[in-house]
Amino acid sequence: MKIAVTYENGNVFQHFGHSAQFKIYETENGEVIRAEVVDTNGSGHGALAGFLQMYNVNVLICGGIGAGAKNALAQAGIQLFGGVQGNADQAVNDYLAGKLMFNPEASCSSHHEGDHHCGEHHSCGGHCHS
Repeated sequence: MKIAVTYENGNVFQHFGHSAQFKIYETENGEVIRAEVVDTNGSGHGALAGFLQMYNVNVLICGGIGAGAKNALAQAGIQLFGGVQGNADQAVNDYLAGKLMFNPEASCSSHHEGDHHCGEHHSCGGHCHS
């Protein structure tokens, strides 16, 4: 499985659409086996979902994220954990241990009526608030 984290100076970057870098972690059996920092080369908002697809990312951990980007990630089949702050490596370790602290409101509160990608894709850990 591959996990991407919006990345800046070792921490989770707080604005998905302006992410200059992602740290992409390759995991096996619940452990990180490889990690690399990749530049987005100026890709923004909607293009970032395609960028993550190119890297075969399964899960995204990020800070703030807009509704359009959430929809693009859902369509790409990338599971989203938004509202995360702090150290990127720790966030991934917490995710792998099943104890990642994330904010379902940051991930799900912007859906339009009838648009419930969150629950369908379990991108909020079952805590979707719409």
